[in-house]
Order: sequence, then structure tokens, then C-alpha cells
Amino acid sequence: MTEWITGRNPVYEVLRARRRHIAHVWIAQGAKEQGRLGEIVQLARAQNVPIKYVRRTDLDGIDPHHQAVAVNTGAYPYSDLESIIQTAKRTSEPLFVLLLDLIQDPQNLGTLLRSAEAFGVHGVILPTARAASVTPAVVNASSGATEMLRIAQHNLAQAMDRLKEEGGWMIGLEGSSEAEIPSKVNLTGGVGLVIGSEGSGLRRLVRDKCDLLMKIPMQGQIDSLNAAVAGSIALFLVRQSRM
Repeated sequence: MTEWITGRNPVYEVLRARRRHIAHVWIAQGAKEQGRLGEIVQLARAQNVPIKYVRRTDLDGIDPHHQAVAVNTGAYPYSDLESIIQTAKRTSEPLFVLLLDLIQDPQNLGTLLRSAEAFGVHGVILPTARAASVTPAVVNASSGATEMLRIAQHNLAQAMDRLKEEGGWMIGLEGSSEAEIPSKVNLTGGVGLVIGSEGSGLRRLVRDKCDLLMKIPMQGQIDSLNAAVAGSIALFLVRQSRM
């Protein structure tokens, strides 16, 4: 099974990560091979990846926002929970894992994955069903950050139990009156940050597995933030607490 990934940053990260089987790269005829596109060409040639120069209409048929380049690759190489735990141990840092409970919008998932990579999580856990997976749309929305992350699909409640065994505190993000503001939450130890779905938030079982709940304090007129924005802020707060 193969898939097409488009956009200069996503294609570049796929080539740079070297985690997927890559069939070939398509580049629009007449595109200037400079900047990021030039780097893509260099990486492809260094890895002996065939490059084919095609009409822009051929790329339009894959994705109208292709930015003159596409790569045909194998499916996303998921990691597993134990590999994420071992990654944390190798860094000698407290565990830092993002758990996403039924995030369904590819744009939101991509944004959260991009933030997770930027703020140094050891891995991301996605549910095995009823949630967005790592599709080309998600790779594009993350600007290729997916390729640098360890992402596992696992039963979320079981993953939380396993992470607790490794010293991780499960912190659920929600805006309820029971949730604490960040200044009252210790974010310096092992953390599993749990973010619920865009509509209904954390499922009951997942919420019950959390050791505590945290909310993002707000002063404006709106009463909530979407999952991607709130999650990105929370990821930053965890990283800031460790610096």
C-alpha cells in the first residue's frame, strides 16, 4: 500500500527521516530547484530515489496544494508503546507523552503533532479506532512533524496504566470546575498529557484514569479553546516547567 504526500516541508521531512519506503518523487516541470525544493532534490538523489518531472496538472490530480512536489511512499510507520517508554529512558528525562482521546479532525491532529514534536514529547498515543490516524492530510497539517515523532496506536486506558507504572502522572486537559490551573500542577515529573475530542472531551473511562485535571485559564469573552490550541498551550507549559 502506498500513498502520496505533497507540500515542500512534508516531502522534505519524509526524505530526511528515512523511515518509509519511498518509491519516487514527482516535481512539476519548470519549478525552480532552489530553497526547500532544491534540498528535496539533493536528498532524493543522495538516497537514489527516482525523480520524475511531470505536468502541474498531474500533481493537481493528487492535491491542488502540492507546491510543485509530491512523494510516493509506503504507509506511516507506527511505533509502539514500549518503544516510546524506552525513548524516554534513553534521554534520562522524565516521561513526556501526549495521549489523544478520539481527536477526529485531521487539521487538529496535525497541529497537535506539530506542537508535540516542537516541545519534545517522547511519543504520542492514538486510540486504535474511532479517531483520526496518520494520513497524508495529517502529515501535511503537521508540516511533516509526524516523520520525526514516535506515534503508537494503543488502547488508551491500558496505555495510561502502563505509563503510570513508569512513573507518569496522567493529566487530563479540560475546562471543568474540578480542573486546576497550571500554576497549581506539578509538571516537572513524568507526565502523560491527555486531550479529549473536539466535541465531547475526555471519555469517562479515560477521564477516570487521569490522576488530575488541568485547565487553561482565560480572560476573554469566549469560554473555551479548541483541542488543538488548548493542547498546544499545555504542551508548552510542560516543556517550560522542565527548562
